[in-house]
Amino acid sequence: MTARPVVVFGVGDFARVAAHYLMIDSPHNVVAFTVDERYVPGPAQLCGLPVVAFDRLAETYPAPEYDVFVAIGFSRVNAARAEIVERCRARGYHLVSYLNSRAMRWEDTPLRANTFVFESNVIQPFVTLGEDVILWSGNHIGHDVTIGDHVFVASHAVISGNCTIGDYSFIGVNATIRDGITIGPRCIIGAGAVVMRDTDEGDVFAVPNTRLFPKRSWELDGF
Repeated sequence: MTARPVVVFGVGDFARVAAHYLMIDSPHNVVAFTVDERYVPGPAQLCGLPVVAFDRLAETYPAPEYDVFVAIGFSRVNAARAEIVERCRARGYHLVSYLNSRAMRWEDTPLRANTFVFESNVIQPFVTLGEDVILWSGNHIGHDVTIGDHVFVASHAVISGNCTIGDYSFIGVNATIRDGITIGPRCIIGAGAVVMRDTDEGDVFAVPNTRLFPKRSWELDGF
C-alpha cells in the first residue's frame, strides 16, 4: 500500500529537518508545510514547497487524502506540540510517525502517532513509547523503559533500564538517568545532568556551565 502524502506542521528547523528525513528515508512524500496564518512566511514557501495557513489547509490538502506530521519542538515543556497534535486530529488528519532506517528498535516496540525517531537511537526490548515522542539522534533507551506522551529526548541521552519518563518531560543532550528511576511529568532534565533519584512533577535538573579559563589557548604552558 502506497503511503499518503504528508503535510508538515511547522516552519522552523525541526520542520525542515523532519521533511528532509521523511522525503529521503521513508515512503512518505512531503508536499507542503502548514502553520497558523500569523506565522506564514513571505513568500509562502519553505524548501521549495508551499506554506499554507492551517485554517485553509483542508481546501487544498483534505484529511481524507493527506496525512500530517507536527514538527514543533519542546516549547512550553512540549505543550505547544501536544496542542497542535490535538488540533490536527480534531480536523480528521492522521498523524504519521517515522523511524530512521539507521535506528535500532525491537519489533515489539510500536510507534504511536506523531513519534519521530532519528538515526542511531538504540531502543532495547520491552520498551513502551507514548504518543508524540521525539527521540533525536544517538540516544540509548534501555530495556523495560516506559516513555510517556509528548516527551522530547535530545541527542545522546542515556535512559537506563526500567526507567519511567513522565508525560511532557524534556531530557537534554548527554543527560544520564540511572536504572529504575521515575521522572515525573513535566520535568526538565538539563544537558549533562545525572539523575540518581526519582523526581517530582515539574522538577528541573540543571548543570552549571563549564567555567571559562582566564588564559587564552596560546598562553597555556605545555599544551
